[in-house]
Amino acid sequence: MKPPRLVFLRPRNADNLGAIARAMKNFGLTDWVVVSPNPLLLEVPGLNRLAVKSGELLESVRRVDTFKEAIADCSWVVGTTMRLIDGKRRLTPRELAEAGSERTDETWALVFGDERNGLINEDIVQCHALSFIPSADEQPSLNLAQAVVVYGYELAMARRGVVYSPSPVLADDAALRQVRESMEKGMSASGFLQADTDDRHAVSDMMASLVRGKLTRKEAALWIAAWRVVSKKQLL
Repeated sequence: MKPPRLVFLRPRNADNLGAIARAMKNFGLTDWVVVSPNPLLLEVPGLNRLAVKSGELLESVRRVDTFKEAIADCSWVVGTTMRLIDGKRRLTPRELAEAGSERTDETWALVFGDERNGLINEDIVQCHALSFIPSADEQPSLNLAQAVVVYGYELAMARRGVVYSPSPVLADDAALRQVRESMEKGMSASGFLQADTDDRHAVSDMMASLVRGKLTRKEAALWIAAWRVVSKKQLL
């Protein structure tokens, strides 16, 4: 399996980024993105103090304004949360590593929320899967860098002995959003979705099955084209 892109949503403490860089260097993680409205977040003096022998990672980190931008090219997006979400199973880091070793994602993301609130509902609905680190009830949350260490270790162990072989490229988040949009339009045009009722859960359930099935980029293009034809024919 390929190492994930680490996505950090709205980090509050810039010093944490230095510690995160060091944790990433420990386990061969190099791709990371910070989602923050603060354009000066990565320019705080002293970040290198905690980024021992990993200052180059502080040079490579990208800052974007939206979660959508950070995951647009990712075919699998895994959010980390201690929250219990109805209908959504949470994988432990080891279970995540095992599941990931069976996938062929070219680019996938492991997402962390901010230090105080973690992932919010708006973040979670954009994730394809969820994961958590089992910990004591008295102190269930970990520092961001500590969490990266745990996931980095499990993912590194899973990569040992696993031979990566080229496979069909999976649909990224941008393509999955297009599939959903075309699906909603086609279903609305055919009358399956009624304008005065909330049937969007049906679309979400159908999209969930496509994500579980590891939809490829080619398959996504076929779904989009097919739903567009349905929409046009219904309008004639």
